[in-house]
Formats: sequence, C-alpha cells, structure tokens
Amino acid sequence: MADGTDFVEAVAGFATGVVVLTVRDGRDDHGTTVTSFMSVSLEPPLVLVGLSSSSYLAEVLGRRDRWAATVLSSGQRALAGRFAAAGRPGARILLAGEPHHRGTESDALVPENGVAALECGTRQTIEAGDHALFVAEILAADYITREKEPLIRVNRRYL
Repeated sequence: MADGTDFVEAVAGFATGVVVLTVRDGRDDHGTTVTSFMSVSLEPPLVLVGLSSSSYLAEVLGRRDRWAATVLSSGQRALAGRFAAAGRPGARILLAGEPHHRGTESDALVPENGVAALECGTRQTIEAGDHALFVAEILAADYITREKEPLIRVNRRYL
C-alpha cells in the first residue's frame, strides 16, 4: 500500500477544475475552494463534492442541504486562493469587492465571472476515509458561459 506522501504526489499530477463551494447557514455565509468535484449522473443531474470530514464546511453541509458550486475561470486565481486560505473569514468578506449575488434556489452567495455556477441540493452523504462525499442534485444552473477559460489546478499550482 502506498504511503500518504506517495499518494499526495501521485494525485498532485492529476489536473482538475477549481470550484468555490458556498453555503448560507442562517445569518452566516461560508465557502471553500475545492478540487474534488465531479459530475455523477445525467438523469437526474447529479454532482459530487468531497470535503474533509473534520472541516467546518462539512459540518455545515450536514445541516444545510442547499449550496452553490461555482466553476472558476482562469481570471479568478486570487479568489480561489482566498477561499482556500486557512483561517479564512466568511464568504461575504471574501467576496467583498467581487461581483456576486445570491442564488435563487440555494440562497448561497454565487461569485460571478466564473465558467458556470450550479445550485445544488444534497441527496446523499457518504463517509469515505477522512472525507465526506456529498452527492447533490442540480437544482438550477445559475449561469453558464463558454467565453472564459476554466481555472485548472495541477502539481499544486493554478493554471
């Protein structure tokens, strides 16, 4: 069996899109940058996101079943970094000065100028090692554009 270091090195070479996940929890708005995001099913339309089980956001998603996932564009590297930083403030502060709005289905903050934004409703949670996998149905495509290049992460760098 590969050790943790080998595993991290192996998957670091796998290019993936970059998504900002946001959720409203009462008066607070939370968010994080994720690279563990994928489509699962066309009928019904389902996606999957993986979060560390020990993260506060995983706890919030355990009690709030509606959230938004914004596929970031290549011009949103700084935004990805802000949402990935340890000890980050709430999503409202992270989006201050950035174009954004509230999703009509999720009530989550949705950054604008990405490639796409999806509003999601959790249908199933699966414990997988040190992560929780949230399988969610797409409630709405908040926006989709093909005019921008997506932000990609590979070898621990945004491209």
